[in-house]
Amino acid sequence: QVQVVESGGGLVQAGGSLRLSCAASGSIISINSMGWYRQAPGKQRELVAVITSGGSINYTDSVKGRFTISRDNAKNTVYLQMNSLKPEDTAVYYCNALGTYYSGDYSEKLDSWGQGTQVTVSS
Repeated sequence: QVQVVESGGGLVQAGGSLRLSCAASGSIISINSMGWYRQAPGKQRELVAVITSGGSINYTDSVKGRFTISRDNAKNTVYLQMNSLKPEDTAVYYCNALGTYYSGDYSEKLDSWGQGTQVTVSS
């Protein structure tokens, strides 16, 4: 009913840049926030950045000043511009969308995840 699809991962050298994209589609009523999370091998998934429909933004401390999240509300799309990448940024990056969607004749809470995109930063 709702699909969340990420793109833009890859392999980059330390100090390089990547731009991730995430699009939500389907029977969406509204999206309140979209965020990026990441999970490195052997570690728990952590929040990287989140942006609300009103434009409020929150970053985890380790990416402040290097990553920029932005959003196109009309397209239900969120972007993550990652600059000055470090080897410790290596992880699978996941997109999450929170809001509401149609399920038959009813509205339901939306909490959907994408399949993840690999980001690898070599030293």
